[in-house]
Amino acid sequence: MVDDRKLAVLRAIVEDYVSTNEPVGSKALVERHNLGVSPATIRNDMAVLEEQGYITQPHTSAGRVPTDKGYRLFVDRLSQIKPLSGAERRAIESFLAGAVDLDDVVKRTVRLLAQLTRQVAVVQYPVLSSSTVRHIELVPLTDRRVMLVLITNTGRVDQRVIELPEAVDESRVAHLRAMLNACLDGCGLDKVPETVADLPEHVPVEDRPVAAMILSVLLETLVERHDEKIVFAGAANLAAGGDFTVGLRDVLEALEEQVVLMRLLGETSDSAALTVRIGSENPYTGLRGTSIVAAGYGSGDKQLARLGVLGPTRMDYPVTMGAVRAVARYVSQILAAS
Repeated sequence: MVDDRKLAVLRAIVEDYVSTNEPVGSKALVERHNLGVSPATIRNDMAVLEEQGYITQPHTSAGRVPTDKGYRLFVDRLSQIKPLSGAERRAIESFLAGAVDLDDVVKRTVRLLAQLTRQVAVVQYPVLSSSTVRHIELVPLTDRRVMLVLITNTGRVDQRVIELPEAVDESRVAHLRAMLNACLDGCGLDKVPETVADLPEHVPVEDRPVAAMILSVLLETLVERHDEKIVFAGAANLAAGGDFTVGLRDVLEALEEQVVLMRLLGETSDSAALTVRIGSENPYTGLRGTSIVAAGYGSGDKQLARLGVLGPTRMDYPVTMGAVRAVARYVSQILAAS
């Protein structure tokens, strides 16, 4: 166990190292922090922290840097996550509120997170099994063309123009629209194929070719969607801090692996929780020098996917955790209201 005084010393080392990217010595701690003890006591505390594996000496200088174990203790014992300022909150709300559909929400979110944290932002699309049909619209364009509009509870909107096998009037289109909504309202997207399998048998014989064509396009639309997709932004931020002079290539290669990022964001028993995985806690070799901060987002009480940031272990954890948590909440509010 680390007592409060040694924890204060560790906290000061982490804060200074994150700020300066230079090993931190006892003299700097005395000058920059009001720790209320003598320099000799600070040196003794640093020696104990080093012996216990929380800090290490990278070279022969007197300075120390945090280890993964030290960062973990720092994160676990954070007294508070740094809240965003009022101006930041208003800017986030305004920026995300301008999104027109789910794709736009995801694109705006990943850009926003990268800008707020100056790290790599990662956003997972809501998975197919988590989304449900909110409404299906059939809009007549001509007597042989209709537009199919699929709207889900996650804010996703898909539009497809369908060439019909025969001319149909608006009343027949309205009847098919009503049947589709009665059948699929609230249906999970992964359950749609089995739900509509026998639907053509329940429409008038003369409408079956048209119904079959519309259902075929609807199912194609579901198959074509990228539900197991992750987008990221801010890769240039990795080089800005100079933390990855050796391992940058490995990190960039890992970012290209969608499956790796999916598992990093999703490996938690509580998808709504804010999680932090630090350095060696990461099972993927190419990302051992990074930390990942992630949180779930969703609609109402239902978590649909996760988002977060990836950066060097030398990151500003209070700020990063606050930004990830705030953005996840705003995205959830937008989806719930859409």
